[in-house]
Amino acid sequence: MKPFRDVGFTILGFPCNQFGMQEPGKNNEILPALKYVRPGNGFVPNFQLFEKVDVNGVNEHALFTILKNACPPVGDSFGNPTNRLFWEPLKVNDIKWNFEKFLVGPDGRPVMRWFPRVNVSEVRADILKYFRQLVQKAD
Repeated sequence: MKPFRDVGFTILGFPCNQFGMQEPGKNNEILPALKYVRPGNGFVPNFQLFEKVDVNGVNEHALFTILKNACPPVGDSFGNPTNRLFWEPLKVNDIKWNFEKFLVGPDGRPVMRWFPRVNVSEVRADILKYFRQLVQKAD
């Protein structure tokens, strides 16, 4: 997403341990784990990484309540949630798995939402289309 930086586009990452307990580390362990373990090889994210939060359930961060209420769900099935999803109650608009994505416009309003396993080229194309619409509105 480097080409979008010049127009003020920023990626924000929020670690979460609600999906298969895949992020068990403490906040101060997450960046070193990325750098030295997985993916390792000195990896440093080129985006802002925040502290771990809950994105669903009774303890969900307010940001994710806003995002989920503004954008329709990307699917209505959780598959088999037993020993995979660690929050209650399950709601249709919940984030379904790690790496679900949201686009927030420059006015702070959520615009789009993508399924966790969406192809990055589709996300890129949608963002480009959105930027073009913004430019057309400004003209």
